[in-house]
Amino acid sequence: MITVDEAYTRRAGEYVDRFGSMTAVHPSDRQLVETWSDGVSGRVLDAGCGPGHWTDHLVRRGRAARGIDLVPAFVESARATYPGVAFAVASIDRIDEDDGALGGVLSWYSTIHHAPDRISVPLAEFARVLRPGGTLLLGYFDSETTVQQFDHAVAPAYRWPASGLHAALQRHGFEVLESHRRTGRGYRPHGAVVCRRGDGEAPTT
Repeated sequence: MITVDEAYTRRAGEYVDRFGSMTAVHPSDRQLVETWSDGVSGRVLDAGCGPGHWTDHLVRRGRAARGIDLVPAFVESARATYPGVAFAVASIDRIDEDDGALGGVLSWYSTIHHAPDRISVPLAEFARVLRPGGTLLLGYFDSETTVQQFDHAVAPAYRWPASGLHAALQRHGFEVLESHRRTGRGYRPHGAVVCRRGDGEAPTT
């Protein structure tokens, strides 16, 4: 059985060609990420940056941002396409940042392959690396009722109901500020949540 990063490596070129630029981004998503990033104070991590277009977009908007991804082919492509932006091969399950080092974390669909019994790992890392008051914007596939596994084009993935994801975030010390849902003909429902790291110690798993 191949791992998620191996599955993405096999299709990295296809993924970059199809999704690896801001022209492929839905206008509502762009507005949401821009509005969130404009309110961030401090460094930003694009956690699971893929081809790197969001990281570059954040930098162009004046954020001190860098991207990490577990797939070397994505990082190589991002470095070649956006040479002035910092990228590194790293896992969102073991983020290479000190405790409380960041003002913001963008996790744009980077947790979709984490099963319900594993989602706490990246959420705990996001809480750890964010300073109190720092914010997380997390994009995901939305489900109306229960967590549902589905056959994603690259590897099995999960849809989450907003209530279930909010509860998981709250268990890791996040306060949910905004919840968004985008639906349309021909694609799966999308969700996004903006949340703030609380002032206390980040809970440990």
